[in-house]
Amino acid sequence: MLEVRGIEASYGDSQVLFGMDLTVGAGEVATLLGRNGMGKTTTVRTILGIMEPHGGEIYFEGARIDGLPSYKVAQSGIGLVPEGRQIFPNLSVRENLIAMARPRRIEGESWTFERVIDLFPALSARLERAGNQLSGGEQQMLAVGRALMTNPNLLILDEATEGLAPLVRTEIWNCLADLKDARQSILVIDKNLEVLTRIADRHHIVEKGRVVWTGTSDELRASGDLQARYLGV
Repeated sequence: MLEVRGIEASYGDSQVLFGMDLTVGAGEVATLLGRNGMGKTTTVRTILGIMEPHGGEIYFEGARIDGLPSYKVAQSGIGLVPEGRQIFPNLSVRENLIAMARPRRIEGESWTFERVIDLFPALSARLERAGNQLSGGEQQMLAVGRALMTNPNLLILDEATEGLAPLVRTEIWNCLADLKDARQSILVIDKNLEVLTRIADRHHIVEKGRVVWTGTSDELRASGDLQARYLGV
């Protein structure tokens, strides 16, 4: 579904990505792992057209998308749960969700307002509250729900559980497990290796702007040296 080939990207004169490669298959949950500052979020920004790469290619469902403006990338079927949530603070929960609603592009059950509320019942009592009146956990649920309302073929989550209370983290992880069961394609950036190796099918470890290892959850769990060297575990 998603194929990133040899992407290079920079902030001004400072190059961050040095030939980034990764793939996410249809119905697959994949991860980007690595220490802070290794290029994970920059990779996501480049995939989404927020940053323009100066080398390499990005294909989504067989069509080349690098160089497209970000709104075109979103229209192609990629949804984002961004780092820091970035919900609309002055819109209500209901408005945040409805504003992002788009029809499903492929066969299968569509994400609707009602279905998102069923997934996150804690939001049902907050529908008329503004986004900035929600707790951090509620905002994160809203950010995930908002992305699902676009009915994405691929959902990208960038540090979706960072800074959340343990119970809320568990709810988010349970949500991702349900999405996996529904064959939603997902790319996840997070640090919770224990949970990710239970949920994800494939992992990419990033070091200094390139993928240095890719493999299955079983392979990653079995390699303590790999975890220590690149993930600090």
